[in-house]
Amino acid sequence: MNDSDLLNLDGRRFVMVSSTASEVDPAGPTEFSYRESGGVIWGDYTGDTVVHGRFIGTRDGDRIEISYVHLLKNGERAGGRSGSRIEPRDGGRLRLVEEFTFTGDDTVHVSVCDEVV
Repeated sequence: MNDSDLLNLDGRRFVMVSSTASEVDPAGPTEFSYRESGGVIWGDYTGDTVVHGRFIGTRDGDRIEISYVHLLKNGERAGGRSGSRIEPRDGGRLRLVEEFTFTGDDTVHVSVCDEVV
């Protein structure tokens, strides 16, 4: 198995542990479900302030580039782009460190998501 296989995101789930864009509710953090095939990644997310979100993008080694869109609990919609770095953790789990922007806003935010079993 090569390093790229170890970073494959297919079937993995992550929870947000921190974000500069909003406070993370540790009792109900946003949870992300990933799928991957042939370097293409996609998935969905929900929790905290998000009713439902979707993303699609690509993975090249330890880098992810995605576009996303979601519906917030307050009824507003939001979307944007992000780039993440995949970091291996103890026990074979992964961490995603993501820099993202919302459409129409150039402010760069950073979030950290840890893999859950």
